[in-house]
Amino acid sequence: MVDFKTIVNDVKTGKSYNVAVSGHHANSLIGKNIGEVVDGIFVGLPGYKLKITGGSDRNGTPMRKDLPGARKRRLLLSDGLGFHEKYPGERKRTAVRGSTISAEIIQINMAIAEYGPKSVEETFASGAAPAEK
Repeated sequence: MVDFKTIVNDVKTGKSYNVAVSGHHANSLIGKNIGEVVDGIFVGLPGYKLKITGGSDRNGTPMRKDLPGARKRRLLLSDGLGFHEKYPGERKRTAVRGSTISAEIIQINMAIAEYGPKSVEETFASGAAPAEK
């Protein structure tokens, strides 16, 4: 069984919520890609639609949307996700993960695409705490 830490971002209020996902809900997220819209029932938000925006593995290696698959690869990056240049034109070979969620992923970032009947704060008031910024 895999366990994920999901960070759910409420785009209206700007708050983020840290939710632990395990069991069959976590298994159903495996194989999904960055940019896909999934049902909110996976993280305890029935009636909501969530868009997967990214994630990272246990080492902190980020996922990239433009890299297919689930493998970790070392790419020569100039600027963007995974590497930020210190001076113009700098490039560096950096490890990044593909856009597919696998069992090696620990954290999944999600944003709310469609809102449900209950408010997010009301739903998460008992279970999940807001993520620290």
